[in-house]
Amino acid sequence: MSLTSFLDYQRATLAMKCQGLNADQLKRRAVPTSSLTLLGLVRHAAEVETSWFRFVLNQEQLKPRWPAVDGVYGEFLVSDADVNESFTLWREACERSRAVTDSFESLDDTVAFRGEVISLRYVLTHMIEEYARHNGHADLLREAIDGAVGE
Repeated sequence: MSLTSFLDYQRATLAMKCQGLNADQLKRRAVPTSSLTLLGLVRHAAEVETSWFRFVLNQEQLKPRWPAVDGVYGEFLVSDADVNESFTLWREACERSRAVTDSFESLDDTVAFRGEVISLRYVLTHMIEEYARHNGHADLLREAIDGAVGE
């Protein structure tokens, strides 16, 4: 299905933007006016995958892996983060998201969530947009770290 292929492409793009960097580089705030880091984006992707696919679509009761601190999303607080654990959790979240997607018969299947009706099609489309936006951030961060550019 094309939506899942596009989403997997976006996931692979984020992984590629992080490839070959050490922990310090992945945690580096490469743009002086922003607190974004590549590792923060990976952890955010894990949270968003979990939220949309498991919490919304699969109706699982979950708590954030990285709770907010002083109004800042915890996944972006990476100074003490374990890089390998973060990537493992993200990959596992992606696999679980694929399993949830596969459990639906149609893109137009829906769930009721907080008074709204949400379809699998909506979630997949939203996730493509989410990754595409953050992959733009990742592209700028990576270029600022070591000059690497490209898809």
